[in-house]
Amino acid sequence: MRNIYFDHAAATRIDPRVLKRMAPYLTKRFGNPSSLYSLGREARAAIELSRKKVARVLNVNSEEIIFTGSGTESDNLAIFGVAKAYSDKGRHIIVSKIEHKAVLEAAKKLEKEGFEITYLKVDPKGLVDLREFKKALRPDTILVSIMYANNEIGVIQPISQIAEIIQKFRIGRSIFHPFFHTDACQAAGALSLDIGKLGVDLLTFSGSKIYGPKGVGCLYKAKNIKLEPMIVGGDQENNFRAGTENSALIVGLAEALELAEKLREKESKRLMHLRDYLIKNILERVPKCRLNGHPLKRLPNNINISIAGVEGESLALMLDKHGIFVSTGSACASFDLAPSHVLLAIGLTPEAAYGSLRLTLGRNTTKMEVDRVLKILPKIVYKLRNISPSPFARPS
Repeated sequence: MRNIYFDHAAATRIDPRVLKRMAPYLTKRFGNPSSLYSLGREARAAIELSRKKVARVLNVNSEEIIFTGSGTESDNLAIFGVAKAYSDKGRHIIVSKIEHKAVLEAAKKLEKEGFEITYLKVDPKGLVDLREFKKALRPDTILVSIMYANNEIGVIQPISQIAEIIQKFRIGRSIFHPFFHTDACQAAGALSLDIGKLGVDLLTFSGSKIYGPKGVGCLYKAKNIKLEPMIVGGDQENNFRAGTENSALIVGLAEALELAEKLREKESKRLMHLRDYLIKNILERVPKCRLNGHPLKRLPNNINISIAGVEGESLALMLDKHGIFVSTGSACASFDLAPSHVLLAIGLTPEAAYGSLRLTLGRNTTKMEVDRVLKILPKIVYKLRNISPSPFARPS
């Protein structure tokens, strides 16, 4: 039987239609987009067309789109860019405790440089407390960064409500900040990215999660916001990101986003059905396990469970032997031996966090594959519990 890939939150395979659109810019139309001759002009035209495609999906102006090398770089540019550009207005930043490390590590670095960071707690389901958020806002708050949907537990935050609170705060104090950034790397392709409805000032996403190429990302930045660039040495991307643009990757990103938006509603319904079926059956067939994150306010493809008495890493390796590919958490933290900061933030013990497993479904996922996982997973859990020294591991 073919391998089963249940780790779409880590990376997605490139869609053949995306690869086909990219191909000419990897071979025939390879010119430097900054060159004046026709080969360069072709590459430049492709980038600007891609910028317009992305802008249409986000419902913004094309000049507000900045292409980068990854979602992490986009997050970093948003956090560092705003902090450095507006440090004379304030040095207070708010982030949640369950942000991706691209945001958390940037915040910690700024903290060492004299910025004050408020790390918002989340409830046991993974949601930000809006009342606590209101209390955290201050006149010197220049930036708020709350992710749209969490990469580990799939919880969807009330972004539009947070934006409304920020807007009222601005009006009440006659100030133009804080600015609101959201990391939408996991949300892209599953949730609407309409900036008008979300109310954010900055938004990031990448190609690797939407069946596009790796090594390319995007930052939406409202035109009234200043940014201090992190990479200098050229005037590319309107002076916000120096370096020769990779026209093939940018074309692929735009094509992938456009396709994802067309498929979004239908595919989300399909995946939600498979997700709920998988969750229900795991909870029924595997004793002493729990679902992590909100049962309803979560991405349509995300399942994160903690299984008592087993290590998630051992479980993932055993599943791998059966050709089933899953994760124990964020792919960007796969070499980190510490328990997941997200699971600790929602109240799990380190032992429970170590016993977590993340399964994320995708476009090619079938019910047959889900049923195969449901057949194999309980057997592996039983086997691991029988060899575990933990008193919580023994099957009941």
